[in-house]
Amino acid sequence: MAFCTEVEDVISMSLTAVTSLLEKYTIDPKQIGRLEVGSETVIDKSKSIKTFLMQIFEVYAEGPARPTGGAAAIAMLVGPDAPIVFESKFRGSHMYEKLEGKQFSISDADYIVFHSPYNKLVQKSFARLLFNDFMRNASSVDDIAKEKLSPFSNLTGDESYQSRDLEKVSQQVSKSLYDAKVQPTTLIPKQVGNMYTASLYAAFASLIHNKHSELAGKRVILFSYGSGLTSTMFSLRLHEGQHPFSLSNIATVMNVAGKLKWRHEFPPEKFVQTMKLMEHRYGAKDFVTSKDCGLLSPGTYYLTEVDSMYRRFYSKKDGDYTVCENGSLANGH
Repeated sequence: MAFCTEVEDVISMSLTAVTSLLEKYTIDPKQIGRLEVGSETVIDKSKSIKTFLMQIFEVYAEGPARPTGGAAAIAMLVGPDAPIVFESKFRGSHMYEKLEGKQFSISDADYIVFHSPYNKLVQKSFARLLFNDFMRNASSVDDIAKEKLSPFSNLTGDESYQSRDLEKVSQQVSKSLYDAKVQPTTLIPKQVGNMYTASLYAAFASLIHNKHSELAGKRVILFSYGSGLTSTMFSLRLHEGQHPFSLSNIATVMNVAGKLKWRHEFPPEKFVQTMKLMEHRYGAKDFVTSKDCGLLSPGTYYLTEVDSMYRRFYSKKDGDYTVCENGSLANGH
């Protein structure tokens, strides 16, 4: 799992991700017509286009859930002639009681990307999709899966969710499909842990990293789950695209392997120590951080202090000094 020290927070990570995106692709900020910010916390503190979110990452109580936590930020550029295109005709949300449209199954997708709190949940989710396909149209699964899943065909919906036997069998019969359609998306979530809002797109980045040379013309299904009780599944169609926005160059610029290699390893005690400091500072004001940026890569933003008016001050390693006042970046930034 990944965690950040006292000098990084959700704002600094967002600044780093967005700045890196613009710089690596030589994009003038004036070309950006809209900025969308998404976050996930105990209390939803997402703010509008004119502000960066002001929040502290959710903190789990001590116990088995803590080691699944992670920390990451993802920045994406939406524009014309992109190599990754939304397929608006394939989309479903849990909020709708009934969806009508073309029948769709796992076999219609080349890859499936999941919201990834931890990988076991991803495996179970994919297995459930296969069982749902079987129940809706048995001919959509192979003969072996059909034979193994048939004993569970008379279960009610609630019974099927409670059946450990069904869970085990469905994971067994879906393994080969999982390895082909899902496993290439799991690299970053497995290495970093639960990134909350960013976890789905980190999984998608894993797919581009692992399969960029094979993705042209492929359909990728993404499943996004949000806090509360809302979920959406949507479809992307991929094309090679033109440099610098080609799939191969996107994979090169992301440099997933390099970023994972450059991480620093710490004992669990360091994580616990850092969490205690962050808990102590939650909602606090008038303090200065250590400003220790020795572990940070060049271009990374980091927190330097919070003054008596709760204004948060940031600096950029090998860069300029910036102030964030009441959630809005000041000084023209």
